[in-house]
Amino acid sequence: MSCIAVLNAGSSSIKLAAYGGGRRPELLIKCRFEGIGATPRALVYSPDGALLADELSGSVDHAQATRVLIQMATRALGNVRFDAVGHRVVHGGPNHAQPALIDDALLEDLERLVPLAPLHQPHNLAPIRAIRALQPSLPQVACFDTAFHANQAWEERAFALPRALTHEGVRRYGFHGISYDFIASRLKEIAPDLARGKVVVAHLGNGASLCAIDNGRSVASTMGFTAVDGLVMGTRSGALDPGVLIYLMDQHGLDARGLEELIYKKSGLLGVSGISSDMRALRASDASEAAQAIRLFIHRILREIGALAAVMGGIDGIVFTAGIGENDAATRTEVVAGCRWLGAMIDPAKNAAGDTDISAPGSRIRVLRIPTDEELNIAISTIALTQGALA
Repeated sequence: MSCIAVLNAGSSSIKLAAYGGGRRPELLIKCRFEGIGATPRALVYSPDGALLADELSGSVDHAQATRVLIQMATRALGNVRFDAVGHRVVHGGPNHAQPALIDDALLEDLERLVPLAPLHQPHNLAPIRAIRALQPSLPQVACFDTAFHANQAWEERAFALPRALTHEGVRRYGFHGISYDFIASRLKEIAPDLARGKVVVAHLGNGASLCAIDNGRSVASTMGFTAVDGLVMGTRSGALDPGVLIYLMDQHGLDARGLEELIYKKSGLLGVSGISSDMRALRASDASEAAQAIRLFIHRILREIGALAAVMGGIDGIVFTAGIGENDAATRTEVVAGCRWLGAMIDPAKNAAGDTDISAPGSRIRVLRIPTDEELNIAISTIALTQGALA
Protein backbone atom coordinates (compact mmCIF):
# COMPACT_ATOMS: atom_id res chain seq x y z
CA MET A 1 0.00 0.00 0.00
CA SER A 2 1.35 3.41 -0.92
CA CYS A 3 1.41 5.74 2.06
CA ILE A 4 2.30 9.40 2.44
CA ALA A 5 2.79 11.69 5.41
CA VAL A 6 1.69 15.31 5.73
CA LEU A 7 3.58 17.48 8.21
CA ASN A 8 2.53 20.83 9.64
CA ALA A 9 5.12 22.30 12.01
CA GLY A 10 4.47 25.17 14.42
CA SER A 11 6.61 26.86 17.03
CA SER A 12 6.07 24.25 19.75
CA SER A 13 4.26 21.40 18.00
CA ILE A 14 4.29 19.27 14.85
CA LYS A 15 1.23 17.58 13.39
CA LEU A 16 1.46 14.53 11.14
CA ALA A 17 -1.33 12.96 9.13
CA ALA A 18 -0.77 9.68 7.29
CA TYR A 19 -2.78 8.88 4.16
CA GLY A 20 -3.17 5.89 1.93
CA GLY A 21 -2.33 6.98 -1.60
CA GLY A 22 -5.07 7.19 -4.17
CA ARG A 23 -7.10 9.66 -6.17
CA ARG A 24 -8.93 10.60 -2.96
CA PRO A 25 -6.39 9.86 -0.21
CA GLU A 26 -7.71 7.94 2.80
CA LEU A 27 -6.75 9.19 6.26
CA LEU A 28 -5.05 6.38 8.21
CA ILE A 29 -3.84 8.05 11.41
CA LYS A 30 -3.10 11.44 12.90
CA CYS A 31 -0.15 12.20 15.16
CA ARG A 32 0.89 15.23 17.17
CA PHE A 33 4.13 16.08 18.93
CA GLU A 34 3.51 18.93 21.35
CA GLY A 35 5.49 20.76 24.01
CA ILE A 36 8.70 21.18 22.00
CA GLY A 37 11.02 23.19 24.21
CA ALA A 38 8.87 22.50 27.28
CA THR A 39 7.24 19.18 28.28
CA PRO A 40 7.33 17.04 25.11
CA ARG A 41 4.51 14.59 24.42
CA ALA A 42 3.77 12.47 21.35
CA LEU A 43 0.21 11.38 20.57
CA VAL A 44 -1.26 9.09 17.91
CA TYR A 45 -4.97 9.08 16.98
CA SER A 46 -7.18 6.95 14.77
CA PRO A 47 -9.13 8.70 11.99
CA ASP A 48 -12.18 8.91 14.28
CA GLY A 49 -10.14 10.60 17.04
CA ALA A 50 -9.52 7.64 19.36
CA LEU A 51 -6.19 7.87 21.19
CA LEU A 52 -3.89 5.04 20.11
CA ALA A 53 -0.61 6.06 21.77
CA ASP A 54 0.56 8.66 24.27
CA GLU A 55 4.26 8.91 25.02
CA LEU A 56 6.29 11.40 27.02
CA SER A 57 9.65 12.38 25.60
CA GLY A 58 12.82 14.06 26.76
CA SER A 59 13.90 17.51 25.62
CA VAL A 60 13.90 17.69 21.81
CA ASP A 61 14.16 20.15 18.96
CA HIS A 62 12.00 20.13 15.81
CA ALA A 63 14.31 17.74 13.96
CA GLN A 64 14.27 15.20 16.79
CA ALA A 65 10.51 15.58 17.22
CA THR A 66 10.06 14.89 13.50
CA ARG A 67 12.01 11.64 13.77
CA VAL A 68 9.94 10.55 16.79
CA LEU A 69 6.69 11.26 14.95
CA ILE A 70 7.78 9.35 11.85
CA GLN A 71 8.79 6.36 13.98
CA MET A 72 5.53 6.36 15.96
CA ALA A 73 3.47 6.70 12.79
CA THR A 74 5.23 3.84 11.01
CA ARG A 75 4.81 1.59 14.07
CA ALA A 76 1.11 2.43 14.32
CA LEU A 77 0.71 1.55 10.64
CA GLY A 78 2.43 -1.81 10.99
CA ASN A 79 5.85 -0.59 9.86
CA VAL A 80 4.56 0.63 6.51
CA ARG A 81 7.14 2.91 4.88
CA PHE A 82 6.20 6.36 3.69
CA ASP A 83 6.60 6.90 -0.06
CA ALA A 84 6.51 10.72 0.10
CA VAL A 85 6.04 13.58 2.55
CA GLY A 86 4.08 16.79 2.01
CA HIS A 87 4.71 19.91 4.09
CA ARG A 88 2.80 23.07 4.85
CA VAL A 89 5.19 25.95 4.28
CA VAL A 90 3.77 29.31 5.30
CA HIS A 91 5.74 31.50 2.90
CA GLY A 92 6.46 30.83 -0.76
CA GLY A 93 7.48 34.39 -1.52
CA PRO A 94 6.87 35.98 -4.94
CA ASN A 95 8.20 33.05 -6.98
CA HIS A 96 6.20 30.01 -5.85
CA ALA A 97 2.58 29.88 -6.93
CA GLN A 98 2.20 26.08 -6.98
CA PRO A 99 3.20 23.11 -4.78
CA ALA A 100 6.74 22.04 -5.60
CA LEU A 101 9.10 19.10 -5.17
CA ILE A 102 11.79 20.04 -2.70
CA ASP A 103 15.40 20.10 -3.87
CA ASP A 104 18.52 21.97 -2.74
CA ALA A 105 17.68 25.07 -4.76
CA LEU A 106 14.11 25.32 -3.43
CA LEU A 107 15.23 24.79 0.15
CA GLU A 108 17.80 27.57 -0.19
CA ASP A 109 15.16 29.87 -1.67
CA LEU A 110 12.73 29.15 1.16
CA GLU A 111 15.49 29.79 3.68
CA ARG A 112 15.93 33.28 2.21
CA LEU A 113 12.26 33.95 3.00
CA VAL A 114 12.72 33.48 6.76
CA PRO A 115 12.84 37.28 7.38
CA LEU A 116 9.35 37.52 5.84
CA ALA A 117 7.91 34.93 8.27
CA PRO A 118 10.37 34.59 11.18
CA LEU A 119 7.82 32.99 13.54
CA HIS A 120 6.72 30.32 11.05
CA GLN A 121 9.19 29.60 8.27
CA PRO A 122 12.07 28.21 10.37
CA HIS A 123 9.74 25.69 12.02
CA ASN A 124 8.26 24.68 8.63
CA LEU A 125 11.73 24.02 7.21
CA ALA A 126 13.18 22.10 10.19
CA PRO A 127 11.24 18.84 9.51
CA ILE A 128 12.18 19.03 5.81
CA ARG A 129 15.86 19.08 6.69
CA ALA A 130 15.43 16.33 9.30
CA ILE A 131 13.77 13.98 6.80
CA ARG A 132 16.36 14.77 4.11
CA ALA A 133 19.11 13.81 6.59
CA LEU A 134 17.26 10.63 7.56
CA GLN A 135 16.08 9.54 4.08
CA PRO A 136 17.74 11.68 1.37
CA SER A 137 15.93 9.94 -1.50
CA LEU A 138 12.42 10.27 -0.02
CA PRO A 139 10.38 12.71 -2.19
CA GLN A 140 9.17 15.76 -0.29
CA VAL A 141 6.69 18.39 -1.46
CA ALA A 142 6.23 21.96 -0.23
CA CYS A 143 2.71 23.44 -0.30
CA PHE A 144 2.63 27.19 0.30
CA ASP A 145 0.06 29.18 2.27
CA THR A 146 0.77 32.17 0.03
CA ALA A 147 0.39 30.39 -3.32
CA PHE A 148 -3.39 30.68 -3.70
CA HIS A 149 -3.10 34.48 -3.63
CA ALA A 150 -0.09 34.78 -5.94
CA ASN A 151 -2.01 36.05 -8.97
CA GLN A 152 -3.91 38.88 -7.34
CA ALA A 153 -3.84 42.24 -9.14
CA TRP A 154 -0.82 44.49 -8.60
CA GLU A 155 -2.86 47.13 -6.77
CA GLU A 156 -4.11 44.50 -4.32
CA ARG A 157 -0.58 43.31 -3.54
CA ALA A 158 1.24 46.65 -3.36
CA PHE A 159 1.84 48.95 -0.41
CA ALA A 160 2.23 52.70 -1.02
CA LEU A 161 5.92 52.54 -0.15
CA PRO A 162 9.00 53.42 -2.20
CA ARG A 163 9.36 51.03 -5.13
CA ALA A 164 12.74 49.82 -3.91
CA LEU A 165 11.00 48.25 -0.90
CA THR A 166 8.36 46.66 -3.12
CA HIS A 167 11.11 45.13 -5.27
CA GLU A 168 12.72 43.86 -2.07
CA GLY A 169 9.56 41.86 -1.36
CA VAL A 170 7.65 44.20 0.95
CA ARG A 171 4.15 43.62 -0.40
CA ARG A 172 0.92 41.84 0.46
CA TYR A 173 1.08 38.06 0.16
CA GLY A 174 -1.98 36.69 1.95
CA PHE A 175 -2.04 33.43 3.90
CA HIS A 176 -4.33 30.48 4.74
CA GLY A 177 -4.10 29.73 1.02
CA ILE A 178 -4.03 25.94 1.43
CA SER A 179 -7.35 26.16 3.27
CA TYR A 180 -8.87 28.52 0.69
CA ASP A 181 -7.72 26.29 -2.15
CA PHE A 182 -9.43 23.32 -0.47
CA ILE A 183 -12.68 25.28 0.02
CA ALA A 184 -12.63 26.45 -3.61
CA SER A 185 -12.30 22.81 -4.70
CA ARG A 186 -15.10 21.66 -2.37
CA LEU A 187 -17.37 24.40 -3.67
CA LYS A 188 -17.04 22.92 -7.17
CA GLU A 189 -18.41 19.65 -5.74
CA ILE A 190 -21.04 21.06 -3.37
CA ALA A 191 -22.29 24.16 -5.18
CA PRO A 192 -20.83 24.43 -8.71
CA ASP A 193 -22.89 27.51 -9.59
CA LEU A 194 -21.61 29.32 -6.51
CA ALA A 195 -18.05 28.16 -7.24
CA ARG A 196 -18.25 30.17 -10.47
CA GLY A 197 -19.50 33.23 -8.61
CA LYS A 198 -18.23 35.80 -6.12
CA VAL A 199 -17.67 34.34 -2.64
CA VAL A 200 -16.19 35.55 0.63
CA VAL A 201 -14.65 32.66 2.56
CA ALA A 202 -14.27 33.26 6.30
CA HIS A 203 -11.42 31.17 7.72
CA LEU A 204 -12.09 31.86 11.39
CA GLY A 205 -9.89 30.16 13.96
CA ASN A 206 -7.08 31.12 16.32
CA GLY A 207 -5.62 32.58 13.13
CA ALA A 208 -8.38 34.30 11.16
CA SER A 209 -8.74 35.83 7.73
CA LEU A 210 -11.18 36.41 4.90
CA CYS A 211 -10.63 35.81 1.20
CA ALA A 212 -12.58 37.16 -1.76
CA ILE A 213 -12.77 34.39 -4.39
CA ASP A 214 -14.19 35.15 -7.83
CA ASN A 215 -14.70 32.13 -10.09
CA GLY A 216 -12.27 30.10 -8.01
CA ARG A 217 -9.54 32.76 -8.05
CA SER A 218 -8.26 34.77 -5.08
CA VAL A 219 -9.03 38.45 -5.64
CA ALA A 220 -8.18 39.86 -2.19
CA SER A 221 -7.41 38.72 1.34
CA THR A 222 -7.38 40.42 4.72
CA MET A 223 -3.88 39.12 5.56
CA GLY A 224 -1.01 41.02 3.98
CA PHE A 225 2.76 41.06 4.40
CA THR A 226 2.44 38.86 7.49
CA ALA A 227 -0.15 36.61 9.10
CA VAL A 228 -0.78 39.22 11.82
CA ASP A 229 -2.67 41.61 9.51
CA GLY A 230 -6.41 41.89 9.04
CA LEU A 231 -8.98 40.43 11.43
CA VAL A 232 -8.85 40.18 15.21
CA MET A 233 -7.47 36.71 16.03
CA GLY A 234 -6.92 34.56 19.10
CA THR A 235 -3.73 36.29 20.22
CA ARG A 236 -2.86 38.46 17.18
CA SER A 237 -3.93 42.08 16.91
CA GLY A 238 -4.98 42.13 13.28
CA ALA A 239 -4.80 45.41 11.37
CA LEU A 240 -3.05 48.10 13.38
CA ASP A 241 -2.16 51.71 12.62
CA PRO A 242 1.64 51.64 12.14
CA GLY A 243 1.79 54.80 14.19
CA VAL A 244 0.79 52.73 17.22
CA LEU A 245 4.03 50.77 16.86
CA ILE A 246 6.08 53.99 16.71
CA TYR A 247 4.25 55.22 19.82
CA LEU A 248 5.02 51.98 21.67
CA MET A 249 8.67 52.26 20.71
CA ASP A 250 8.90 55.86 21.87
CA GLN A 251 6.73 55.75 24.97
CA HIS A 252 7.18 52.17 26.20
CA GLY A 253 10.67 51.39 24.93
CA LEU A 254 9.60 48.32 22.99
CA ASP A 255 12.08 46.98 20.46
CA ALA A 256 11.30 44.76 17.46
CA ARG A 257 11.09 41.58 19.54
CA GLY A 258 8.91 43.27 22.14
CA LEU A 259 6.51 44.50 19.46
CA GLU A 260 6.47 41.03 17.92
CA GLU A 261 5.57 39.46 21.26
CA LEU A 262 2.80 42.01 21.81
CA ILE A 263 1.04 41.85 18.45
CA TYR A 264 1.44 38.10 17.85
CA LYS A 265 1.01 36.59 21.30
CA LYS A 266 -0.62 39.05 23.72
CA SER A 267 -3.29 40.81 21.67
CA GLY A 268 -6.44 39.75 19.83
CA LEU A 269 -9.23 38.09 21.78
CA LEU A 270 -6.81 37.37 24.63
CA GLY A 271 -5.58 40.95 24.90
CA VAL A 272 -9.01 42.59 24.66
CA SER A 273 -10.74 40.20 27.03
CA GLY A 274 -7.89 39.58 29.46
CA ILE A 275 -9.49 36.14 29.84
CA SER A 276 -8.75 33.78 26.97
CA SER A 277 -7.94 33.47 23.28
CA ASP A 278 -10.51 30.66 23.00
CA MET A 279 -13.91 31.69 21.66
CA ARG A 280 -15.57 28.90 23.66
CA ALA A 281 -14.29 30.37 26.92
CA LEU A 282 -15.39 33.87 25.92
CA ARG A 283 -18.88 32.70 24.98
CA ALA A 284 -19.17 30.99 28.38
CA SER A 285 -17.99 34.06 30.31
CA ASP A 286 -20.26 36.66 31.91
CA ALA A 287 -17.49 39.28 31.92
CA SER A 288 -18.16 42.45 29.95
CA GLU A 289 -14.61 42.28 28.61
CA ALA A 290 -15.36 38.91 27.00
CA ALA A 291 -18.46 40.36 25.31
CA GLN A 292 -16.43 43.34 24.07
CA ALA A 293 -13.76 41.07 22.60
CA ILE A 294 -16.44 39.12 20.69
CA ARG A 295 -18.07 42.34 19.47
CA LEU A 296 -14.76 43.61 18.14
CA PHE A 297 -14.07 40.27 16.47
CA ILE A 298 -17.45 40.36 14.69
CA HIS A 299 -17.21 44.06 13.84
CA ARG A 300 -13.90 43.66 12.05
CA ILE A 301 -15.23 40.67 10.09
CA LEU A 302 -18.25 42.71 8.95
CA ARG A 303 -16.13 45.68 7.94
CA GLU A 304 -13.84 43.48 5.86
CA ILE A 305 -16.70 41.55 4.22
CA GLY A 306 -18.02 44.89 2.98
CA ALA A 307 -14.62 45.81 1.59
CA LEU A 308 -14.16 42.45 -0.15
CA ALA A 309 -17.65 42.61 -1.66
CA ALA A 310 -16.77 46.04 -3.04
CA VAL A 311 -13.49 44.77 -4.54
CA MET A 312 -15.34 41.93 -6.30
CA GLY A 313 -18.17 44.19 -7.44
CA GLY A 314 -20.78 42.08 -5.66
CA ILE A 315 -21.21 38.92 -3.65
CA ASP A 316 -23.04 35.65 -4.24
CA GLY A 317 -22.14 33.74 -1.08
CA ILE A 318 -20.38 33.54 2.26
CA VAL A 319 -18.61 30.36 3.40
CA PHE A 320 -17.62 29.75 7.03
CA THR A 321 -14.71 27.43 7.80
CA ALA A 322 -11.94 26.62 10.35
CA GLY A 323 -12.34 26.17 14.12
CA ILE A 324 -14.66 29.06 14.98
CA GLY A 325 -16.30 29.26 11.57
CA GLU A 326 -17.18 25.56 11.57
CA ASN A 327 -18.12 25.12 15.24
CA ASP A 328 -19.49 28.38 16.65
CA ALA A 329 -23.08 28.85 15.50
CA ALA A 330 -23.32 32.15 17.38
CA THR A 331 -20.49 33.69 15.37
CA ARG A 332 -22.14 32.61 12.13
CA THR A 333 -25.45 34.10 13.31
CA GLU A 334 -23.88 37.43 14.26
CA VAL A 335 -21.87 37.76 11.06
CA VAL A 336 -24.82 36.98 8.81
CA ALA A 337 -27.06 39.35 10.80
CA GLY A 338 -24.54 42.09 10.05
CA CYS A 339 -24.67 41.18 6.35
CA ARG A 340 -28.42 41.66 6.05
CA TRP A 341 -27.72 44.67 3.82
CA LEU A 342 -26.17 42.24 1.34
CA GLY A 343 -29.33 40.14 1.36
CA ALA A 344 -27.85 37.43 3.60
CA MET A 345 -30.19 35.52 5.92
CA ILE A 346 -29.47 32.44 8.00
CA ASP A 347 -31.76 29.53 8.89
CA PRO A 348 -31.48 29.17 12.71
CA ALA A 349 -32.29 25.44 12.75
CA LYS A 350 -29.86 24.56 9.96
CA ASN A 351 -27.21 26.74 11.55
CA ALA A 352 -27.63 25.10 14.96
CA ALA A 353 -27.46 21.66 13.35
CA GLY A 354 -24.26 22.54 11.50
CA ASP A 355 -25.68 21.84 8.05
CA THR A 356 -23.68 22.65 4.94
CA ASP A 357 -26.19 25.10 3.45
CA ILE A 358 -27.44 27.29 6.29
CA SER A 359 -29.16 29.90 4.11
CA ALA A 360 -32.67 30.91 5.09
CA PRO A 361 -35.46 30.77 2.48
CA GLY A 362 -35.45 34.13 0.73
CA SER A 363 -31.76 34.83 1.32
CA ARG A 364 -30.39 36.62 -1.73
CA ILE A 365 -26.94 35.08 -1.23
CA ARG A 366 -25.90 31.56 -0.24
CA VAL A 367 -24.51 30.97 3.25
CA LEU A 368 -22.52 27.77 3.69
CA ARG A 369 -20.55 25.99 6.38
CA ILE A 370 -17.75 23.84 4.92
CA PRO A 371 -15.11 22.14 7.11
CA THR A 372 -11.62 22.77 5.79
CA ASP A 373 -8.97 20.06 5.49
CA GLU A 374 -5.54 21.50 4.79
CA GLU A 375 -3.82 18.16 5.38
CA LEU A 376 -5.95 16.42 2.76
CA ASN A 377 -5.26 19.22 0.30
CA ILE A 378 -1.51 18.81 0.87
CA ALA A 379 -1.86 15.03 0.48
CA ILE A 380 -3.59 15.45 -2.88
CA SER A 381 -0.88 17.82 -4.10
CA THR A 382 1.87 15.51 -2.84
CA ILE A 383 0.43 12.52 -4.68
CA ALA A 384 0.03 14.58 -7.86
CA LEU A 385 3.71 15.57 -7.79
CA THR A 386 5.12 12.19 -6.77
CA GLN A 387 3.05 9.75 -8.82
CA GLY A 388 6.18 7.95 -9.96
CA ALA A 389 7.22 7.23 -6.38
CA LEU A 390 3.72 6.03 -5.50
CA ALA A 391 3.19 3.83 -8.55
